[in-house]
Amino acid sequence: MSAPPPLAVKVWGDLACFTRPELKVERVSYQVMTPSAARGILEAIFRKPEVAWRVERIKVLRPIRHLSILRNEVDQVLAPSTVSGWMKSGEVTPLLADEHRAQRHTLALRDVEYVIEARLALRPGAADGLAKYVAQFQRRVEKGQCHVRPCLGCREFPAHFAPPEGNEQPIDRTDDLGQMLFDLRYGGPNGRADPVFFAARLEDGVLEVPAELYQEVGYDLASPV
Repeated sequence: MSAPPPLAVKVWGDLACFTRPELKVERVSYQVMTPSAARGILEAIFRKPEVAWRVERIKVLRPIRHLSILRNEVDQVLAPSTVSGWMKSGEVTPLLADEHRAQRHTLALRDVEYVIEARLALRPGAADGLAKYVAQFQRRVEKGQCHVRPCLGCREFPAHFAPPEGNEQPIDRTDDLGQMLFDLRYGGPNGRADPVFFAARLEDGVLEVPAELYQEVGYDLASPV
């Protein structure tokens, strides 16, 4: 018996930035949405503690185009502990934003559109079957419902979403994308979360996510559907 097709959702937006973690100061986007960003969009639409998402592929529907943005940001923020200290002592040393401004460069993507294909998998101890959660997700996509507004890498770049129409065609492009962030592996030394990368390749406009990566980051899941 063949496995059913994965669940799919189409997402698009005016701007996107899937930031490369190795570039700490300036934001430079990957050329294509990362698997972790795709999972974030799916969880913004439908998230339950009993299930987890496994992204299988990302289809790129529009040509890859970049946009350079220069913005003013602050290089310091107030910590909650600082504010608590002011409340106890009664002495306030204000942080003036004008004195801590810095210009940051962002190399973002523009006019993006993708189809995310993924499967839901039950976590250990789930009481209900997958069919219940699959139906809930499909209803939410059809109605445009979400827990929080999904974004395209950064909160200031909102994502629109809808069910795929079925006639979407990936772009005609094949390219090696280099090392791409897959996700974080938790439980490392000192409780650190270690990034896991993989050799990403765009094949006829489709980014395939290797299934073995989910075992590498320690996903303890039943068979996905």
